[in-house]
Amino acid sequence: MLQTIYRLPAVKSASGYSRSTIYLRIAQGLWTRQVSLGRRCVGWPANEVVALNANRIAGKTDQEIRELVVKLEAARKLPAGGQP
Repeated sequence: MLQTIYRLPAVKSASGYSRSTIYLRIAQGLWTRQVSLGRRCVGWPANEVVALNANRIAGKTDQEIRELVVKLEAARKLPAGGQP
């Protein structure tokens, strides 16, 4: 399965959020944490950005978004097949 990682400009474009709002939402638990791509390079899995946008559009509450963030970040730790 192809995994795309969005860098910050793509995340800003896809979400409509500014850089500071993205990092504020991370601190609030309303956005997934970035993944390290190198010493000075980070990004976000595209599927997470899409899922967060879809849930926000669907009118999910902040608590529901926080629960989604926990699930998305937990899924990062699973092997590629999705099974433990």
